[in-house]
Amino acid sequence: MLIPLLLAAVTGYLLGALPFGWLIARKFGINIFEHGSKNPGATNVKRVLGGLFGAKGKRAGDLAFFLDALKGAAAVGVAKVVAAEWILHRSGTVSVEAMAITGLVFALVGHSFSCWTRFKGGKGVATSAGGLIVLLPFPTLFAVVAWVMVFQISRYVSLASIVASVVLPAAAWLRGEPTTFAALASILGVFVILRHRANITRLLNGTENKFAKKAAPSG
Repeated sequence: MLIPLLLAAVTGYLLGALPFGWLIARKFGINIFEHGSKNPGATNVKRVLGGLFGAKGKRAGDLAFFLDALKGAAAVGVAKVVAAEWILHRSGTVSVEAMAITGLVFALVGHSFSCWTRFKGGKGVATSAGGLIVLLPFPTLFAVVAWVMVFQISRYVSLASIVASVVLPAAAWLRGEPTTFAALASILGVFVILRHRANITRLLNGTENKFAKKAAPSG
C-alpha cells in the first residue's frame, strides 16, 4: 500500500508544481511575482495581463485557470490508473479512494509550494476545482454556481472563492457523499480559506481589488 501511495503523492506533486501562470506571464515578458498581488494564480495573471495587454491578456489568464484545473484532474486520474494497475497486476489491495485523495492533496501542495518557483505558488482554487470535479461532480457544480453568483454581485474573486470553499463541503455532506471525499472537501476548503488570509484582511479593510465590469457600448 505504501508504494502506490508514494507514487500517487510524487506524481500529484510534480503535476501540481507545474507553474503554468508563471510560464504564461513570462511569454508576455512579465514576472508575475513582481506584479499585482505577486501571486502566480490565474486570477492575478488575468488581472495583470488583462490590464497590460487587453483581451489577449485576459484570455491568457483564462488559459492559466484551465491548465491549473487540469493539473488537479490529472492528479486524480493518474492516481486512479495507478491504483487500478496495482490491483490488477500486484498482490494485495489498494484503496482507490486513498490513492485519488493522495494525488489531489499533493497536487494542491505542489501548486501552492512549487519546487520550480522556490516553493512559491497560487492559492489552489483552480487545482482543487479540477480534482474535485472528478471526485465530487455535483457538490463542485454547486460550488461553481455559488462562485459565479458571488462574483457577479461583488466582483471580488477572493470572496467568491471563499464562499465556494464553504459551499463545497456543505454540499458534499448534505448530499451524503462518501465520508472520505466529504472530509477531503472540508480540509481543502479550510486550506483555500487559509491561503486567502491576506485577501480577507483586505476585504475587511475595503482595500481588496475588484474586477471591473465591462463598460456598456455607447451609441
